[in-house]
Amino acid sequence: MRSTFALLSALLLAPLTALHAADSASPAAKPNIIFILADDLGYGDVGCYNDQAKVPTPNLDRLAREGMRFTDAHSPATVCTPSRYSLLTGQMAFRVPRGGTVFEGVGGPSLIAPGRLTLPSMLRASGYTTACVGKWHVGLTFFDMGGQPILSHGVEAVRRVDCSRRIEGGPVDHGFDRFFGTACCSATDFLYAFIDGDRIPVPPATLLDKSKLPKHPYAFDNRAGLIAPDYDLEELDQVFLKKSREFLEQHGKSHPEKPFFLLHSMNAVHLPSFASKQFQGSTKAGPHGDFIKELDHIVGELIKTLERLGMADRTLVMFSSDNGPETTAVVNMRADFGHDGARPWRGMKRDQWEGGHRVPFLVRWPGHVKPGSTSAQLASLTDVMATVAAITGADLPKDAAEDSFSLLPALLGKDNGPIRPYLLEQAFGGPRTLSIRRGNWKYLDHPGSGGNRYDSNPELKSFFRPDTTPGAPGQLYNLEADPGETRNLYFDQPQIVKEMKALLDQSKASGRSRLK
Repeated sequence: MRSTFALLSALLLAPLTALHAADSASPAAKPNIIFILADDLGYGDVGCYNDQAKVPTPNLDRLAREGMRFTDAHSPATVCTPSRYSLLTGQMAFRVPRGGTVFEGVGGPSLIAPGRLTLPSMLRASGYTTACVGKWHVGLTFFDMGGQPILSHGVEAVRRVDCSRRIEGGPVDHGFDRFFGTACCSATDFLYAFIDGDRIPVPPATLLDKSKLPKHPYAFDNRAGLIAPDYDLEELDQVFLKKSREFLEQHGKSHPEKPFFLLHSMNAVHLPSFASKQFQGSTKAGPHGDFIKELDHIVGELIKTLERLGMADRTLVMFSSDNGPETTAVVNMRADFGHDGARPWRGMKRDQWEGGHRVPFLVRWPGHVKPGSTSAQLASLTDVMATVAAITGADLPKDAAEDSFSLLPALLGKDNGPIRPYLLEQAFGGPRTLSIRRGNWKYLDHPGSGGNRYDSNPELKSFFRPDTTPGAPGQLYNLEADPGETRNLYFDQPQIVKEMKALLDQSKASGRSRLK
């Protein structure tokens, strides 16, 4: 027992030297910060990660050329809501009540507890102006005509919303000075209306007429919700781009001396694949390919806006995705165009296998991050909070960012070893489907994918692989020897299983993976 405790202590304390190095490396000047978060964009959807990608991504490739490309970065979860919670708080979502929830329509309340330190509230306390544009999806509280909170979702719940009342628990209640966007998935939900700040300025008035929407294999993901008259499902990302540009321009005019933080949270490339009209038919990879091209274009337009306003050289730009690619996109893009959004990994969105959560992560920071550099550090989107704290000199109390580690040593090219002692991951089943990664070893504390049903889903049956260890309660893979996660070593390596399981249980019991 004593040797096991010593092993766990050594593993947990290993990254502290790097963490102290990150704190001492914080530059005096505080950069502007933009985080661009794609929705359901896979590792293999981006050219600089996949030389066989069928959709050119010149603007994302430019970010890689002018900054750092992380090759072992992960979304904290394999679906939207928990990943976004973890990005904003630096805490794994399974640690909080309802942490496996994926919100719909007017569902809530917010997963973020009142008073919890968030990435934007931390930065606002450090003198930043903060803004969020696009998809929120971390929960909101809407009220009916009688002032009672609406505790259900679906189209009937949307009908009950009193749009004249303030919406609680949204971005402006958790550190953002400004917000323009949507409650949940922008193009496939029961509420098709924009939120400005904490209200709906143009209420939804009619049922969505699906007969007027495009018809193709990537177009059948819409819920029968209520839609506002100013809400065009094919132009959502262009609206978000316009709003982010407006924020940058207004900030540059009114507060040029003050740093800003902008979270640009895209609708693209979440199904349905409704690219803007100007991009429809623009690629040789179908409607989803057109959508990926629009996403890449928007990244380029945001960079161009920074350059036009003279902000580019003092702005830290980060780009990533909230989880792996959607099943329908992967299946049809593979079959019709030879494009694999999960390449080279096994699994897709919802799965605990690498394709469900290994994501692109690009960082451009002129004068600090070496152009064209690559990092193999094990990284999570939870790490953004500690990294930004190290860069800006912000304080991280012990009761905040419990699963966040500073990647600043990696960004500055000063990392001499692993920054993280281990990586936690949660699949679609939330707390019931956790995994832990340490070095090349990956332990899944459950059988199966943790998300998609490959044995019974007709769309996925062709990708079904029989379990190499029937009856095993978990899975163990060596990603160096077996990156495709084809051979479960659960019974072959019982000591490694024991150590990984103990480390996972210890982290769950302690409520944190960051000691400091």
